[in-house]
Amino acid sequence: MHKIPVTVITGFLGSGKTTAIRHLLQNNQGRRIAVLVNEFGEIGIDGELLRDCQVCDEGENPSSNIVELTNGCLCCTVQEEFLPTMQELLKRREQIDCILIETSGLALPKPLIQAFRWPEIRTGATVDGVVAVVDCEAVASGSFVGDIDALMAQRQADSSLDHETPIEELFEDQLACADMVLLTKVDRVDTPTHKKVQSWLQQELRSSVKIVPCKGGEIHPDVLLGFNAAVEDNLESRPSHHDAEEEHEHDDGINSTYFIADREFDPETLVKKLQSLIQKEEIYRIKGFVAIEYFYDRPWQPSEIRQTKLVFIGREIERDRIAAFLSH
Repeated sequence: MHKIPVTVITGFLGSGKTTAIRHLLQNNQGRRIAVLVNEFGEIGIDGELLRDCQVCDEGENPSSNIVELTNGCLCCTVQEEFLPTMQELLKRREQIDCILIETSGLALPKPLIQAFRWPEIRTGATVDGVVAVVDCEAVASGSFVGDIDALMAQRQADSSLDHETPIEELFEDQLACADMVLLTKVDRVDTPTHKKVQSWLQQELRSSVKIVPCKGGEIHPDVLLGFNAAVEDNLESRPSHHDAEEEHEHDDGINSTYFIADREFDPETLVKKLQSLIQKEEIYRIKGFVAIEYFYDRPWQPSEIRQTKLVFIGREIERDRIAAFLSH
């Protein structure tokens, strides 16, 4: 039986990975695409945004082709999360044309790709290519990530993360493993700046790696798919900073929890409550969907319960304590 081609999408938080994948799903040209989203937290937010495209698998339940891996950094939980998930997808290989894996912004590419050498996966799937998504605006400003505070919060929130990689090294590892760089947000800088960033990036890449400018995640599927690189077979040609490293320390005090309420909130009142909560609890990041009357991210679907879902990431936070504070 044929091997399913897998495209790995790497890049920092906010670089535009989800936007590009969502555009790809909406313009799949008949391809049956499964997506693995490595979202940290008990309620996956990126998965919801991708499901909203509603074209993931025409004729079947779209949700069945969006799989969220929520137990932390994918490169650190390969055996616990990724292996059983891939085994389940491979049982459906005749219903899937290709797989996209959106890694978290902190994931090292190579440990994940090495998993495709395992006998349980090798006969059924191959890494077709690795795409590194790079924020042009962030690089132009002297950084590699648009929101450094959010990235650091993501790092501290993931208790499974067993590597404390400097951002510069992580960025270099993502570039070293890439078959192509998707340079996003080019419309937010002027032409000379765009050219300067692209020229600098090209010096950091293998000569065969192309840089493709992109705005709004609009990229033709034939550009992202079909590298036929069999990356797992030539990892030695993609050296990284962590090839010889083994175990690292991580902080077990960081955790996540969530709050769900079947009600709408006044935005100003909710923001004040959350600001007050942050003063009482050591919370690093809050993300989610809120049911309000003034502005919406997307329309509620007919089958959805109109409820507020928030994920809280912090240190030693408790669901009951947060729920009690927000509910009174």
